[in-house]
Amino acid sequence: MTEVLATEIAEVKIVIPKKFGDHRGFFSETWNRGALTAAGIDTEFIQDNHAFSAEKGTIRGLHYQLPPKAQGKLVRVTRGAVLDVAVDIRRGSPTFGKHVAVELSSDNWKQLWVPPGFAHGYCTLTENVEFLYKVDNDYSPEHEAGIIWNDPALGIDWKLDGSEARLSDKDTILPLLEKQDQLFEYGDY
Repeated sequence: MTEVLATEIAEVKIVIPKKFGDHRGFFSETWNRGALTAAGIDTEFIQDNHAFSAEKGTIRGLHYQLPPKAQGKLVRVTRGAVLDVAVDIRRGSPTFGKHVAVELSSDNWKQLWVPPGFAHGYCTLTENVEFLYKVDNDYSPEHEAGIIWNDPALGIDWKLDGSEARLSDKDTILPLLEKQDQLFEYGDY
């Protein structure tokens, strides 16, 4: 019953689980290995993460992990809304430096598959956002890397609506994509 939609970058997919509701509430199967495998997302998730952001305009990212600890992520929002972004950082890819941006919310129930080889980040569009994601590799600080969120070469419209971006200290000092020497090679992922 899960719907999987293509995006402008073939490897990044929008996943929309079916939601059944009535006067009591709703039920949804938020992850189904068989449905995702049939749609070309064949991975084994090993961990679930849950993040909370209190303020609108909070940006987390653009983060990724390098091989051998590269991560694929299936991300979703259970409260509030975010603009979720995946940037192709595979050298040699026809979509290198391009991005997919999708609004994920508790209302639209969309999820985004962000495969290895992509930097990932999001901006909260509402207050009190709860963001959940499944990953297919362990967190590894020594393999962690990132790109500055407002790199002009990426052209990401973060939908801040005049709000000031709220970032961690770590995210304010990430390099531009052109200055990043640790990326992926197209075909490896």
